[in-house]
Amino acid sequence: MEKFSRLISKAVPLPIENIDTDQIIPARFLKATDRVGFGKNLFRDWKYHKSGEVNHEFVLNNPAYSGSILVAGDNFGCGSSREHAAWALADYGFKVVVSSFFADIFRGNALNNGILPVQVSDSFLKELLNTVSENPGKELEVDLENQTIGLADEEIKEHFDIDPYKKTCLLNGYDDIDFLLSKKDKIEAFEQA
Repeated sequence: MEKFSRLISKAVPLPIENIDTDQIIPARFLKATDRVGFGKNLFRDWKYHKSGEVNHEFVLNNPAYSGSILVAGDNFGCGSSREHAAWALADYGFKVVVSSFFADIFRGNALNNGILPVQVSDSFLKELLNTVSENPGKELEVDLENQTIGLADEEIKEHFDIDPYKKTCLLNGYDDIDFLLSKKDKIEAFEQA
């Protein structure tokens, strides 16, 4: 995984609540076991009309919005436990997803795939969604070391929680195996004792 410590990026606002994993990546696209290529079908049923035509009203089809941060409504990632949802978000280029609540399994899948789920208060989420929606060029700053998120170059920030182990993994670019390998000397010293 890539190391993650601080990100300053424009954001994509998606003010929809209860976005489930089937909306993130529809089940009919889950035929592959390789993580590559899922991004093209991220939010597929919202990006395209049933006729196959592009839905120009959907935010990912609006060229004004871009960036590595997705700011979504409450209860993001609910539904089935498919890890493909995290794969699709990562393959599309998102490094951070912001919501006021995440489904536990989605949160774990996101963290295991190098995506930082940032849970904020309802009021702060509304502020971020409004700001990003009205100012597509506005950048957000996510500081994992200090566990803060806010508007870049402004004092408007909020603290977020993260599991200390997962924070260590993200800061160092470790998956679970890499973390164990980073402790190899200590493990061997323990075995010798």
